Amino acid sequence: MTAKPIKKPVNPNFSSGPCSKRPGYDLAKLVTTTLGRSHRSSVGKTALRAVCNETKALLQIPSDYLVGLVPASDTGAFELAMWSMLGARDVDVFAWESFGSGWLTDIIKELKLSGVNQYKADYGVLPDLSQANPDNDVVFTWNGTTSGVCVPNGDWISTDRGGLTFCDATSAVFAMELPWEKLDVTTFSWQKVLGGEGAHGMLILSPRAVERLVSYTPEWPLPKIFKLVKSGSLIDGIFRGETINTPSMLCVADYLDALGWVADIGGLPGMIRRSRDNLDAIRRFVDKESWIQFLAKDPETVSNTSVCLTLDATPEQVKAIVKVLDEEDVAYDIGAYRDAPPGLRIWCGATIETTDIELMLSWLRWAYGYVTSKK
Repeated sequence: MTAKPIKKPVNPNFSSGPCSKRPGYDLAKLVTTTLGRSHRSSVGKTALRAVCNETKALLQIPSDYLVGLVPASDTGAFELAMWSMLGARDVDVFAWESFGSGWLTDIIKELKLSGVNQYKADYGVLPDLSQANPDNDVVFTWNGTTSGVCVPNGDWISTDRGGLTFCDATSAVFAMELPWEKLDVTTFSWQKVLGGEGAHGMLILSPRAVERLVSYTPEWPLPKIFKLVKSGSLIDGIFRGETINTPSMLCVADYLDALGWVADIGGLPGMIRRSRDNLDAIRRFVDKESWIQFLAKDPETVSNTSVCLTLDATPEQVKAIVKVLDEEDVAYDIGAYRDAPPGLRIWCGATIETTDIELMLSWLRWAYGYVTSKK
């Protein structure tokens, strides 16, 4: 059995959400001049406008797209988009893990849409994306956070599509290259790749999505926190920081701190590079060890954020390995998602240092031997 390592990761936080804070994060250094002030005050509006503008600039989003802050994390943003815009056309839904399956369930059982085409796949593989009909709306997750399987590119999305693409991009934004010209409705949350706080979602709309909003009225009523249109016109203040409801200004300060760090490390290219370096460290480990494999079957679809792994071990042994690493203060919260096959889910986003990944893996090798050698 491998000898027990001595050196431990400086940061053992490998949770896939909320994710690890950035290196050097210090709560005391947040700019907190907005705390205790109204989000409608001049300082509040300035901070919220910066959330929209800096996000757009750092992600290199086209100038004619809109970026807004909405309630209830990525879930709220995506539900808002579906309830506000689906129903105008038939819809193709691609699902291969828990969150994509959740969107499909809501579309069928809550919105009760007709003309829904379901394209599903088991954990570890993608459905056939070429089945997307350019005349239909398309709903999908870019990165399957609970399966470790991501969409490798946007080649399958038609540039001449009639429908809209609805992309849940949490765990992909700020870590993967997204073809914005192919994405009409995109959502994400702060607590993933940026290590921000929860409860707030980002909504990104193409001009085609805006046209749908103002030209189409769904048959069902919308709650206040879902409304983006009033009297046939877009409530465009939402995309200038005039939020639908009261946001947490402390969370806003935390997010702006994260965006400042992104700028300091080289912007989007720097973020993608760090995340890919972390995945490469795990690839090297998997290549050397015969008892561990990626859940993703196709190497081109392996996520570089939520890396999911299977082990040659029983479910009980996997749980024991996770427990040992937690008790040793080496790796917290790395068990597979509750609906996924037994295994590990290791967060590899840019806020994680590659050296910590490598140290954690040395402990994983030891823990596997320690647990599986027991009678």
